[in-house]
Amino acid sequence: MALTLYVDTARWRAHHKHVQEQFPGLVPVCKGNGYGFGHERLAEEATRLGSDVLAVGTTYEAARIKDFFGGDLLVLTPYRRGEEPVPLPDRVVRSVSSIDGVYGLVGARVVIEVMSSMKRHGIAEQDLPQLHAAIENVRLEGFAIHLPLDRTDGSDAVEEVIGWMDRLRAARLPLHTMFVSHLKADELARLQQQFPQTRFRARIGTRLWLGDHDATEYRGAVLDVTRVAKGERFGYRQQKAASDGFLVVVAGGTSHGVGLEAPKALHGVMPRAKGVARAGLATVNRNLSPFVWSGKQRWFAEPPHMQVSILFVPSDAAEPSVGDELVAHLRHTTTQFDRILDR
Repeated sequence: MALTLYVDTARWRAHHKHVQEQFPGLVPVCKGNGYGFGHERLAEEATRLGSDVLAVGTTYEAARIKDFFGGDLLVLTPYRRGEEPVPLPDRVVRSVSSIDGVYGLVGARVVIEVMSSMKRHGIAEQDLPQLHAAIENVRLEGFAIHLPLDRTDGSDAVEEVIGWMDRLRAARLPLHTMFVSHLKADELARLQQQFPQTRFRARIGTRLWLGDHDATEYRGAVLDVTRVAKGERFGYRQQKAASDGFLVVVAGGTSHGVGLEAPKALHGVMPRAKGVARAGLATVNRNLSPFVWSGKQRWFAEPPHMQVSILFVPSDAAEPSVGDELVAHLRHTTTQFDRILDR
């Protein structure tokens, strides 16, 4: 009995091809938990796509994935002096976001990140004159810019990239390759048309692997079902059942990422009101689970355990049976499945 990720493989791969056609020179991204699929699986899919470069998050991920992908590996986390050395092959390319970082990677293959409106990390405009000397001792693979997802000020992503292209060109720095993130296909085409001598390569993870929501589905198997009456105590904390119903033990607990949720940026009155309502219910131990039964998301009977969750299903709903599978609305990037099944 397991928490299973089901993949409609033909549909999933058709989506990959569609994205690849929209973004010529695409660089697939495989970082974190491999977007819910695992590093080995995504390395296999990147190879199937014919990718020559695979982007990973850290040097540790590069060390794990190097045996599963034969092309270049681009490490997205910028190099910092003093970091723990990790043995890596020459086909690993390091990102750098400071002059000091460039000087610390003598002889290495590097991509230099510039500071975008994200303001996370990157070379600043005033540092560009110092880059001429710094890049003499590295093998420069190109520059990169990581853009924000939302532009609430109405600014144009393409104009931001053009601004940096103009600054790099004015500083007489080589512009043969620019790696970009979070651009639309038409935006990338506009840039390629305006700068035909530069190869723009989109680094894409979420849109590539998770862009077709109907191609994948998590399901948790029912392990046990116990009938309870109103007022009966149950669980670790011996709470009382609020009404007659069923305690349903389903595969999927905290070790799988069930019950974990990344903070959300809320925009507008209704999303904020719903957030306040959820917080209020949580203070009285009412937390909605990601598991669906009889067309409704069911409440946790108590906080999820390490490998299972206990749900409360009221008596007016159909009684689940051991072996049934409940669809689970889980975030791929925070979920660890027991098994993956292609169908």
